[in-house]
Amino acid sequence: MTETAFDVVVIGAGPGGYVAAIRCAQLGLRTACVDRWVSGDSAPSLGGTCLNVGCIPSKSLLESSERFEAITHEAGAHGIATGAVTIDVEKMQGRKRQIVAELTGGIEALFKANKISFFSGHGTLVKSGHVRVLSKDSSPRDLLARHVILASGSTPIALPGLDVDNERIFDSSGALEFSTVPKTLGIIGAGVIGLELGSVWRRLGASVVILEAQDELLSTADPMIAREAKKQFLKQGLDIRLGCKVTRVTKDAKGCAIYFESAEGVEEIQVERLVVAVGRRPYSDNLLDEGCGLTVDDRGFIPVNASCATELEGVWAIGDLVHGPMLAHKASEEGIAVAEQIATGQGHVDHSLVPWVIYTHPEISWVGATETELKESKTPFTAGIFPFAASGRAKAVGDTAGFAKILAHEDTDRVLGVHIIGPQASELINEATFAMAMEASAEDLARTIHAHPTLGEVLHEAALATARRAIHKVNR
Repeated sequence: MTETAFDVVVIGAGPGGYVAAIRCAQLGLRTACVDRWVSGDSAPSLGGTCLNVGCIPSKSLLESSERFEAITHEAGAHGIATGAVTIDVEKMQGRKRQIVAELTGGIEALFKANKISFFSGHGTLVKSGHVRVLSKDSSPRDLLARHVILASGSTPIALPGLDVDNERIFDSSGALEFSTVPKTLGIIGAGVIGLELGSVWRRLGASVVILEAQDELLSTADPMIAREAKKQFLKQGLDIRLGCKVTRVTKDAKGCAIYFESAEGVEEIQVERLVVAVGRRPYSDNLLDEGCGLTVDDRGFIPVNASCATELEGVWAIGDLVHGPMLAHKASEEGIAVAEQIATGQGHVDHSLVPWVIYTHPEISWVGATETELKESKTPFTAGIFPFAASGRAKAVGDTAGFAKILAHEDTDRVLGVHIIGPQASELINEATFAMAMEASAEDLARTIHAHPTLGEVLHEAALATARRAIHKVNR
């Protein structure tokens, strides 16, 4: 058994783990990172779910499918004449794989530049300060460290009785690897993953039905945003059915039969392929040795304090392993905060200001409190709403669906929440997050000059609208 000593060992090289490792190394700590992910050719592939089968590949396919739809349905309005337009799915997938390879290779280069020792294999916490690495190609290796950061991420939730075979029934990872466009596609779950995957394959020609057990779409979003999203998705042709509980699935050579209960009773639909997208769970399988002194809760999360420290001295946990939104940027910030806590004794993440983004079309983003949350807490507020249809830039781009909504405290005018559905919502939310981090008021945003014509003017006008003084719409 080989033993090697470090200041910090990180288990997991996803957006939480690899960022934590780099920041630790920047701060002068001798750092190692352990990760089990391998690519199709069995070579180590850094970046975790996000880079390999999550954020990056899904955005690549979303972009490709959006361009395909724009050419086939919108080019004529711009005076652009095209002949027959087809999609080469394998070439599209090849582009996606190339992007993934470049980014994962970039992390490998950053590890080398920062002198981070990388170990390919499954890392297990044996006890505080002791990690064992198991790999297929070598004998077990023990890594000793003053600190261990657990960052093993998450994995798709499986439904009982639904065995994912990635031939007829797919998880979210498998749905990113289709080599052909299915004629019919069923998706269980209308959350972020289900909506994004459904959008990709609908644009490319699939007839998509999404079954959601909840009675509301996007229940965590602001109600106005959720209603607008549902309207836009249905208009596009996504068949979203709410209040549907899947009870059984059968499959044969032609596809799947999905049986579900709804307000109409027991129903059945036939689809060529089925995607299970009901969420994710912490990937803590074989992460903790039985005698390590650390346990997970009933949902698989590792309990931590506000600084991401576990109950074991020198052991930390971040990202999808701990409670909070399962978002890459949240994991990254926790990784940086823990690294700085280890090196300097100080580190901070403001969990109340984690922006959310759904990369559908229109895009959806939000940060801070929803109107529902403010009403439940009896917080007095004003709301300013401005539509993209009144934006000159949105008109020129030809993308006018949606609006921006700013919620400000009625007494102090401090911005409490910002909610956007529309073009480039994923980019616009960053200004809102920064404003809230600086404890800005709606008046601060309203008095900030925004370039014209830009989509950002929609936020400017929404801030003005909180005081009923928007310029380019009638104030009510």
